[in-house]
Amino acid sequence: MIGDLRGRIVHGTFFDAPGADRAQCFKDALVAIDAAGTIDRVLSPGSPEYERTLREAEALDRLVRIPGLLLPGFVDLHVHAPQYPQLGKALDEPLEVWLQRYTFPLEARYADLNFAARRYTALVEDLLACGTTTAQYFATVDLPATKLLADICFAKHQRGLIGKVAMDDPAECPPYYRDASAEVGIAQTREFIAYARTLDPEGTSILPVVTPRFTPSCTDGLLAGLGALAHETGCHVQTHCSESDWAHGHAHARFGRSDVAALDGFGLVGRGTVLAHANFLSDDDMECVAERGASVAHCPYSNVYFANAVFPLRAALAKGVRVGLGTDISGGPSASMFESIRMAVVAGRMLESGVDPLLAADVRGRAGSRISLETAFYLATAGGGDALNLPVGRFAPGYAFDAIAIDPDAPGGTIRLWDEDTDTAILQALLMTASRANIAAVWMAGRSASH
Repeated sequence: MIGDLRGRIVHGTFFDAPGADRAQCFKDALVAIDAAGTIDRVLSPGSPEYERTLREAEALDRLVRIPGLLLPGFVDLHVHAPQYPQLGKALDEPLEVWLQRYTFPLEARYADLNFAARRYTALVEDLLACGTTTAQYFATVDLPATKLLADICFAKHQRGLIGKVAMDDPAECPPYYRDASAEVGIAQTREFIAYARTLDPEGTSILPVVTPRFTPSCTDGLLAGLGALAHETGCHVQTHCSESDWAHGHAHARFGRSDVAALDGFGLVGRGTVLAHANFLSDDDMECVAERGASVAHCPYSNVYFANAVFPLRAALAKGVRVGLGTDISGGPSASMFESIRMAVVAGRMLESGVDPLLAADVRGRAGSRISLETAFYLATAGGGDALNLPVGRFAPGYAFDAIAIDPDAPGGTIRLWDEDTDTAILQALLMTASRANIAAVWMAGRSASH
């Protein structure tokens, strides 16, 4: 495995997506990486600096040639870290039943740090092996286990945005798994923020996230206190929003307004806020999210099982809403962002075409809902970085060198490329057919990621 790339010049063929409908290829490019793992220059053959930089790098033994093809590291906006042992299980239950019967009992077991260490280590290593260099995690109510997740991400060189889950409402939270009070939930969130910022003072690898689970599990006092804490500390915020008919209906019954409006009223919708799912957003909700600079974690795979609807992604983008992709482990049964990319395209097609064959074609679907594969690629990389307000997901100056080396010819791999393939066809083949076996190496900010 090629190791640390900080301070090196990397030669290779790179693909990225600088915008929602555009991908690009840098063939035989040189990418200069500084000592902090940030991209300093990207040079293409024929540019005035290219030959000189290539000669100097070879002379100084700073040149690293990476075979195969390179993609930006993936950004997963929505992962329930403790749910990894539950991946692919019990997906036939409604959301509210699934949580109470399976999920909360599992998450409560992470109070045992030996139990937590084995499972969190496997999760981080597996996500890195799948190319996820940045993950935003819901942890659990337990503070020591949340600190442990931060320690593991830091040691394995994965950029982790991590939140201690806050949930205190006895009407929706079991007695064995909830914060004792709003004050306890707020105080422990504050303690984790301090811990994360001590662990990584520069905030380039581990970032704390204010994490009310969702409005059904939180009292007004907890929501208000966490909104004030987010404003005070400048932390990211993550929560679920209008995921299913049940969750969406809860907000209207309780607050007399939408989930977005309620969360906004508590000061929880702003730049750096990620709203998971958001399937039932109205036009007014989308305008609020766009105006605040918040974003949506589109989780197309888990939406199939728990959302009761398809997120209107194209409509949200047209409204100026920032959107990235999430696996939603374990509501989504795959840890691979490749699968999220593919499912995002499928979901858009199904929303546009409709699914009921008894309806006429002209009324069966929602026109203009499909997205391109390039758009899904953007959402999984630079779009996710933009949602988090972080310079990740592109091969461009000022961005962290987060990268996945793809070996199309890897033993057991699933990619087949042909001599006549264009750059566009190659990228499409990578995104649609790559598997874990094709991932030869992964870097986060120039560091070889442990997996």
